[in-house]
Amino acid sequence: MFKGRTVRVILAVALFLAGTGFAQSLEDNWKDFVHYVKIGHAELAKGYAQAILQSNADPVELLALSKAAPDDYKILEMVYEAKRDAEVAELVGKVLDLIEDGRHTRRADSPIIAEEVRRLSSGDRGWLIAVKRLQDAGEYAIPFMLDAMADDTRKDEFAAIVRALPSIGKDAIRPLVAALQTKNVAIKGEIIKALGKIGYPQSQAYLRYIAENDSSPGLRGMAVSSLAQIDPAAGRLPAAQLFYQLAEKYYYHTESLSPQEDAKSLNIWFWDTAGQEPAPLKVDKSYFYELMSMRCCEWALRSDAGFGKAIGLWVAAYLKAESAGVEMPEYFGQGHADALVYATTAGVQYLHQALARAVRDKNAYVALGVVEALATTAGEKSLLYRIGPAQPLAEALSFENRAVRYSAAIAITSAGPKEKFAESKLVVANLAQALGQNEEAAGEDAELWSEAVANTYAVRAANVMLKLAEARNTVIDLSLAQPFLMSATNDKRPEIQILAGQILAYLDSPDAQRAIAAMALSTRNSLEVRIAAFESLATSAKLNANMLIEQMVDGIYGLISSDRTDPDLRSAAAAAYGALNLPSQKVKDLILDQAKS
Repeated sequence: MFKGRTVRVILAVALFLAGTGFAQSLEDNWKDFVHYVKIGHAELAKGYAQAILQSNADPVELLALSKAAPDDYKILEMVYEAKRDAEVAELVGKVLDLIEDGRHTRRADSPIIAEEVRRLSSGDRGWLIAVKRLQDAGEYAIPFMLDAMADDTRKDEFAAIVRALPSIGKDAIRPLVAALQTKNVAIKGEIIKALGKIGYPQSQAYLRYIAENDSSPGLRGMAVSSLAQIDPAAGRLPAAQLFYQLAEKYYYHTESLSPQEDAKSLNIWFWDTAGQEPAPLKVDKSYFYELMSMRCCEWALRSDAGFGKAIGLWVAAYLKAESAGVEMPEYFGQGHADALVYATTAGVQYLHQALARAVRDKNAYVALGVVEALATTAGEKSLLYRIGPAQPLAEALSFENRAVRYSAAIAITSAGPKEKFAESKLVVANLAQALGQNEEAAGEDAELWSEAVANTYAVRAANVMLKLAEARNTVIDLSLAQPFLMSATNDKRPEIQILAGQILAYLDSPDAQRAIAAMALSTRNSLEVRIAAFESLATSAKLNANMLIEQMVDGIYGLISSDRTDPDLRSAAAAAYGALNLPSQKVKDLILDQAKS
């Protein structure tokens, strides 16, 4: 909601315009709006933005104004992204959305495109004019052209449309390759030839798929010819490999794959089997390339079900798409599983492929998703899987993002490794650091981190360390984490204190046992923490015998002998005292102190 002052300024702008006896034109409002955004006069900028939005402005006209001043448009984009003034950014965003509507309307105007397709048959001059306008329409022109080619009543237009099809250029490729699923052999052949003439490499995989799989020898031969036009060497590679290479290019946002339309939403093209035509589905630009990478991986698997590399890349692309923080597109359908479900289901080999890529790319979101999937499903040998000379999960222990490092350490520890490995000390170091994460540490970086995440990692690290200690695991040496565990006995979080004491109980160290006793004796701690600490002290005493100093023993004795001590605390202290197996003199004193003469 806008503040009172903002509303007053907006009204003042409206009253000023009304007082002049006429409403400003859209061009005037646009120029004033941009001017006040530029000079940082927020209130007037808001007023003129509202004037644009409330005037039922023609999006196409607004688009033309923005294209006439591209630098102004870029400034508006920067203001929107920076969001220094939330109200200004909101209104700028709405104006940009209106411009976006204009861009789409201009390019996808059905009557205009249909008219230009018909103009293709009006002679050479008309053909040239129509081609230029259809190029402006880009990918949106293809369904109209293919529809006209399939219309038996428009056979006389067929040759002119076929001649124009390659002239649409690179932007035509996505709808054309979707249309390769048509049942119309004649049109399919013309699409194959057009793709060869357009000449861009992203057609190769689809053409190779036709060459390998189509039932028509004629179409297979056309596909081979078109492939030779683009790159003769591509004819020697299988479709699955070509689709995988294309998927990688999309994954890394290769510039040559950029759509003609620089907009917030971009089209992914599907084949509409009912209408027998290519159909666009708008998706957010922030994950367009990742979704296209996934689709290419799917085609790689259609081409060769055993092409496993496509699975690892598909999982990585799905996780990368989710990192955009945008709702998945409609074509996923309701109830579509999220990326982690697929990652968890995927085999260890494919997860390590995805992890190796994420580590190489320094992509924290993908790496974290894969590591968490590995932690759920993989055993010891699977976790330390090698891809060539590399061990992706071991490399993740040194990842620049701490969430990835900690998850990797937790994953390895959870598997309970039984064979020694070089990175075991690094595992302990990461667990120890994770244990110390708290609300103060949460502000160190923003990516994949928060106070809640910090607390979760601290608890997870403590739990896997305790599991390791209870199993008497000799591969991962928890004594290296002893200083961190001792420090954790003074943590502000009771759960961390308790877990730290339980882990220290398994370490054969005087300092470890004394840290537990100090936690049990400290009146600053809650009753729950002190009782748990005495239970841990009893465990330590049973495993390692008494290593306490005299003052601590006296402190425990004082709690047991006092009738003011809470009964539960007194009972826990007594159990620990007994486990320490102290000399009989102390027990004699306890008995006689309560004796009546």
